[in-house]
Amino acid sequence: MTPLIQVQNMSKTYASEGVETKALSRADFQVEKGEFLSIMGPSGSGKSTLMQILGFLDHPTGGQYLFEGRDIADFSADELASTRNKKIGFVFQSFNLLPRTSVFENVELPLLYDQQPDGKNYDKVMAALRSVGMEHREKYLSNQLSGGEKQRVAIARALVNDPELIFADEPTGNLDSHSGLTVMKILQGLNNSGHTVILVTHETYTAEHAKRIIYIKDGQIVADDPVKNRRIAEGETELLK
Repeated sequence: MTPLIQVQNMSKTYASEGVETKALSRADFQVEKGEFLSIMGPSGSGKSTLMQILGFLDHPTGGQYLFEGRDIADFSADELASTRNKKIGFVFQSFNLLPRTSVFENVELPLLYDQQPDGKNYDKVMAALRSVGMEHREKYLSNQLSGGEKQRVAIARALVNDPELIFADEPTGNLDSHSGLTVMKILQGLNNSGHTVILVTHETYTAEHAKRIIYIKDGQIVADDPVKNRRIAEGETELLK
């Protein structure tokens, strides 16, 4: 089976006023469909740059990135946008919800980019909200929600197109411990149902909810290991065989 993601000798260099800054250097790894992977590293290590490239929000300056066996360098701008909208969902630390807009409308937003709507937006939005336990808040405005509720709505928005791949960038960073565990439980449940999840974090505790951790430092991958004692969102640990 072709891996969902293949990264081969990939680099990213930023240039500003004649000064070059290398954010990534010779990254090599792959991600199979259905994995739950954490990308872990300190601030400025390159992990967010890596996520942005993997999520089609940026381009590498060297090496290759293959998505479903195809080099993204061969994608047109329209293909990149369509793939990003239909096959990838994003969850960010800052939620990125539209203020003074209803929960329903926030979750529906990715569907509005589809040039061939199927008339089933309501069913899709409500199914996504039910999956995160927020269907009872569909008419609330986003600024009426708690931080934990906002993140659950953000996850519902990421799910509404039933994407192959979900990126979660520091999804618990603005949450209290209880809300953070709720979010990790949802992400683990999504992975159990077949979604590929890539979590970006600087926290060991959060990273250990995944099944595998890639460690990145100064733009280089320094380790790529399975999680031996995986954390379950209820607070227990599971020894992976």
